[in-house]
Amino acid sequence: MTTQEVAEKLVAYCTEGQALQAIEELYSQDIVSVEAMAMPGGSREMSGKEAVVGKANWWMSEHEVHSAKVEGPLVSGNRFCVRFVYDVTNKPSGRRIVMDELAVYKVADGQIVHEEFMYGA
Repeated sequence: MTTQEVAEKLVAYCTEGQALQAIEELYSQDIVSVEAMAMPGGSREMSGKEAVVGKANWWMSEHEVHSAKVEGPLVSGNRFCVRFVYDVTNKPSGRRIVMDELAVYKVADGQIVHEEFMYGA
């Protein structure tokens, strides 16, 4: 798959709320994922598809999603970016927030090998 095809598939999966399917199909086994800040009890960076699936499952278990908007992709060479805007309630705190983040992805051999999320604290 080309970078454009990978990017379009990722956006389609995320738009339909199928992030785990996107990870399963589009991510390299050796994916590196970088967050803007460390997750509770973890670090900013993790490696491997299993770790990324774990992070996604944790996030979904901790948040009730009221709405989600996915914008993009914007592709340049072997990289692309996508904007995500989520209206969520954090289940443990009961706090409702709007998350606005930009994700930058790198593709090699038809798979996502690196992702980095950027958002305000």
